[in-house]
Amino acid sequence: MSDWLHEHHVIWLALVVFGAVFLLAFAIYLTVTRLATGERGKAFARISPGMLPPLGIIFGLLVGFLAVQVWNDANRARLAVDEEASALRSAVLVSARFPGQSEERIRELVRGHVERAATEEWPAMADQHATLTAVAPELAAALETALELEPRDEGQRVAQRELVTSLEAALDARRQRIIVSESSVNWVKWGGVLFLAVLTLLAIAFVHSENRLATALAMAIFASAVAVSITIIAAQERPFSGQFGVDPDALLQVEPRP
Repeated sequence: MSDWLHEHHVIWLALVVFGAVFLLAFAIYLTVTRLATGERGKAFARISPGMLPPLGIIFGLLVGFLAVQVWNDANRARLAVDEEASALRSAVLVSARFPGQSEERIRELVRGHVERAATEEWPAMADQHATLTAVAPELAAALETALELEPRDEGQRVAQRELVTSLEAALDARRQRIIVSESSVNWVKWGGVLFLAVLTLLAIAFVHSENRLATALAMAIFASAVAVSITIIAAQERPFSGQFGVDPDALLQVEPRP
């Protein structure tokens, strides 16, 4: 699926998918009905309807596997963002044990990280261009600041350990969301779905070739099912893009105010 489709409302995606699938089904219908004459027509009519259920089951299983992958990726993306937000919130709260310049430094760096994530990393993840080569500079600086703190009592020593742990958890969660952002349904899987759809449409056309109305109705019903399946998967195949992509709201909610 192209970037253009993922950037627009799911209705536009549905219109494109339905149009393409019905155009394909119509082409198959015209081809088979024109060829279904004489001996070819008799051969088409003798194809057993019993082959349709296995084809439908195989198609349904493949679509189900793709749906599980897409929804698992979406859940992993949402979990990574929530964990990052939770870790950042903990870091901000614990930094209060070091009032003054240290606390303000931590809060400023966390705020900078959230702003960078929302304005730079999210668009890159939506386009699947985000990589792990660039370390989050604000989080790295915050971790360095936390490690350089000099606790004055046992409470601050515990707070320092918690602060370091929270920042490390935030860094790990960021890595996870960037990794998940690269997930999508590859062309081999899409090709398998489309091939099975075409094969099943051909089988339907062959089985009902003696009755053009029955052929058209049966193919229209199956084509609708194919279009709905593709639309649902395509609308959510990229965890951070599209109408149903994970947004940075959770991070923005824990952003420390100046």
